[in-house]
Amino acid sequence: MSQDSNVSINSSANNDAKNEYNTLYGKVALDVLHSAKKIKLLVCDVDGVFSDGRIYLGNDGEELKAFHTKDGFGIKALGNSGVDVAIITGRRSAIVANRMTALNVKHIVQGQEDKLPALINLAKQLNLTPDEIAYIGDDIPDLACILYAGLGISVSDAHPAVSAKANYTTFIRGGFGAVREICDLIMQCQGTLDNATGASI
Repeated sequence: MSQDSNVSINSSANNDAKNEYNTLYGKVALDVLHSAKKIKLLVCDVDGVFSDGRIYLGNDGEELKAFHTKDGFGIKALGNSGVDVAIITGRRSAIVANRMTALNVKHIVQGQEDKLPALINLAKQLNLTPDEIAYIGDDIPDLACILYAGLGISVSDAHPAVSAKANYTTFIRGGFGAVREICDLIMQCQGTLDNATGASI
């Protein structure tokens, strides 16, 4: 990482008249950067966020998903920086459990079609306020969580109704590094990006 990757939010340098800041991925509103600085927990949907939303089914009923190694590095680096990571998904999948365990994700909630109660329960367990939580999703089942979180995020190819309500929409599509983008953004705002350590798996 370059030595000037971290964001000095209070500085007027690099800000334009629209109150935006040039991050690694593009211009981001300053209120989003201020929100990202507070985050202690990143909560992710899986299908359409970690994956591109497609599910591959074999003739014998086996299920396959594709995950991006960039997201893997980002999740590990974010965890190493001190930010917790969780997933909440409406489906159950051994593939997801195995992948998230490999990434050291501590909080894995599957089979939760109504996601908001799970998110609120997780916040209570970790003694966090909504302002300390970021949630990233792609479709209508994620909307309540996006509205609850202090930093509600949609991937760039999310359902339009979701993107319309999100505080931030990624530049990158789900399954192609959108999660990494958010990990980088949080670390950049918290001043930990230059020391990021993870593993591309």
